[in-house]
Amino acid sequence: MPNYQPPSAMVYPRFEGIRTFMRLPHVTDLTGVDFAIVGVPFDTGGTYRVGARFGPSGIRQESMLLRPYNPFLAINIFEHCSGVDYGDLPVTPGYLPESHAQITEASREVLKSQATPIFLGGDHSVSLPLLRAVAEKHGPVALVHFDSHSDLWASYFGGKDTHGTPFRRAVEEGLIDPGRSIQIGLRGSLYDAEDYGISEALGFEMISGPELHEIGMKKAIQRIQARVKGLAYLSFDIDFVDPTFAPGTGTPEVGGFNSAECQTLLRGLVGIEFVAYDLVEVMPPYDPAGTTSLLAANLVYEMISLEALKRKTNPKQ
Repeated sequence: MPNYQPPSAMVYPRFEGIRTFMRLPHVTDLTGVDFAIVGVPFDTGGTYRVGARFGPSGIRQESMLLRPYNPFLAINIFEHCSGVDYGDLPVTPGYLPESHAQITEASREVLKSQATPIFLGGDHSVSLPLLRAVAEKHGPVALVHFDSHSDLWASYFGGKDTHGTPFRRAVEEGLIDPGRSIQIGLRGSLYDAEDYGISEALGFEMISGPELHEIGMKKAIQRIQARVKGLAYLSFDIDFVDPTFAPGTGTPEVGGFNSAECQTLLRGLVGIEFVAYDLVEVMPPYDPAGTTSLLAANLVYEMISLEALKRKTNPKQ
């Protein structure tokens, strides 16, 4: 069974090669693979800025400098994991229902394997078709959701599917269990007072952005760990981050979090049994220096490190 990992930087310099994530081999046969990076380049669900269809390629471009050893979690990823870049799922730009159906169907194929998928969006609407495939395999999962928005709107201009509605649909369809789920970082102006209570009204625990600043990362991690039980799905919207650190996104909100705080939060999720991850809403057209894509690549690296730690603890997984 091949142990897929990046080529040595002492043989092929980091600026060489096809732009896969972390220079991993592009492989679609997931036999024996522990994690797979999967692009979902769809942004027709966006309601303000668009351009997240270029997110997967931007994140891959900025992942070149990532190295195998994560000193903060004390794990050498490829001593415990075989990982690949699966490539992108097919979509039809401009056609949301059709693309969502394509995404669900194609992600089913990924989920047939034992590899844990890490999906690169794409706008946040892609979480819904991904969760449909995840729930088909695992049943309702807990959701750990980092975002400045709840994405629990009932509708938008009369439509039921945008990047602001995926988790409302997921609750309605029984794809996630709100009683085991938590949303972190919500902030920004709203249309009325009722909007602020949507998360808790639907059964989620919520740590708002201002509350997270007040209680700090350590306390937030404790609350996440206490809340999330059983199989879980992690969704990280890059607009959780303050636009100073992540300007390249669709609906930026001030008052957010810096890159080190994001890393700390993800590193604190050791032990949660994630079956899939996504990182969404990266828009390279609004990110001329690559700052947002660079941070996104590093956050995906922390997700991979969580997978390596899981397999180090339980090699049979």
